Amino acid sequence: MPLPTPTGTGFDAEFQARIQLLNNLNLGEVEDRFDAFATALATAFAARLGEDAEVPYAMVNLITHEQQFVGLHCPDGKPTVGRSMSREHGYCPEVVQRRGALVLPDVYAHPRFAANAVVDQIGIRTYAGAPLIHRPTGTLLGTVCVVGTTGLPLSTGEPSRELIKDHAVRLMNLMDPRSGRQARHTGSNTLSAPG
Repeated sequence: MPLPTPTGTGFDAEFQARIQLLNNLNLGEVEDRFDAFATALATAFAARLGEDAEVPYAMVNLITHEQQFVGLHCPDGKPTVGRSMSREHGYCPEVVQRRGALVLPDVYAHPRFAANAVVDQIGIRTYAGAPLIHRPTGTLLGTVCVVGTTGLPLSTGEPSRELIKDHAVRLMNLMDPRSGRQARHTGSNTLSAPG
């Protein structure tokens, strides 16, 4: 089902381009491949960071009128989260605004981020997210992220940044193979889906 085209004031040209491209790529619905990607990302994140990391939540987040988690992994024993969230909550809106990765090994170390609603709602302590940018058009579609409920040492910041950025490239290739070919020409790393 196509996403509704935004109308009225408050929807800038980038937002309108995002909705149009999501419709053109037939994205916007929950899909098993995106849930599988989120699960693989959560597993890869925990494995890469070793004993310092729990298996986190992981999301494929398309930014429309709200944040839509078309791919979602909820770890065993943790509260289940829904498939959508306000555009004002969480840390992905910051990633969208900066159009770059954001890694917070311990959100409590950053007063600006510690006051976010998700800290109280599900106990988020760590975050790593990267933008999903469609390289052929430059349109930002959303984010890919992991969030955990245990703070991590600051030394995990750079490995987390590398991991989430690599997975953002892999995910864009899964969403639109043309985006992956463009990334390959600009020197990005491996483009296969995680597994």
